[in-house]
Amino acid sequence: MSALALAPAGRRLRALARAELTLLGRNRSAVTTALLAPLALPFSVRPVLDQMDLKGTGLNAGTVMLTAAIGFSFLFSVYTGLVSAFVARREELVLKRLRTGELGDTEILLGTALPAACLGLAQSLVLTLGCVLFLDAGAPRAPYLTVLGLLVGLMLCAALAALTASFTRTAESAQITALPLVLVSMMGSGITVPVQALPDRLASVCALLPLSPVIRLVSGGFTGRLSAAEALASAAVALAWLVAAVFAVRRWFRWEPRR
Repeated sequence: MSALALAPAGRRLRALARAELTLLGRNRSAVTTALLAPLALPFSVRPVLDQMDLKGTGLNAGTVMLTAAIGFSFLFSVYTGLVSAFVARREELVLKRLRTGELGDTEILLGTALPAACLGLAQSLVLTLGCVLFLDAGAPRAPYLTVLGLLVGLMLCAALAALTASFTRTAESAQITALPLVLVSMMGSGITVPVQALPDRLASVCALLPLSPVIRLVSGGFTGRLSAAEALASAAVALAWLVAAVFAVRRWFRWEPRR
């Protein structure tokens, strides 16, 4: 596709993203959750860390809290926020009206998700800098793994949000339908409890959860203890989840209000 053909699509995408960003800024509860939860919740991990033996794992308190902060940013700034946004736009007939114009389905979903994804990325970068400077997390030893984990994690959370919105009836129930993935990811994906601290059999099962491979890439980028084979395996699992989520969204996403 030529640059001339891409230019109108880019302009449409930017316009929709700006409109969505304006709507996001007017939703005080969503902004508060997106901004404060990833900042406050990592400190709830600290009592658990004090009871853990992190020797031999390559982790320290700063690295664990950094991973928790980025994981919470994925869950609250991107995933839960977008579930509510997709459902609200659908029930208000915004998505239906957009489909009657020049925007394609992919552009509508991307434009709706872009502000939340950018917020999650900016928040993750700020949290990373803060943990490196003030919590002795240390500079990443394999930064390309952390960058890969961040980018794939943001795309995966956006796709999972669209999928969750497909079977969510109202914007009020979005927090309930998003809760299972949030709880499972917090407990099993290495966000609140490092995977290295779990029993081997349980860790093997939890490694297959949607956010587990991206959290592993983010953490492995800082510790440098992720081998090339392990990094490739994590990237493959993350991409498999992303492809599956995108396929499910294309197959089951609902553009009409649920009655």
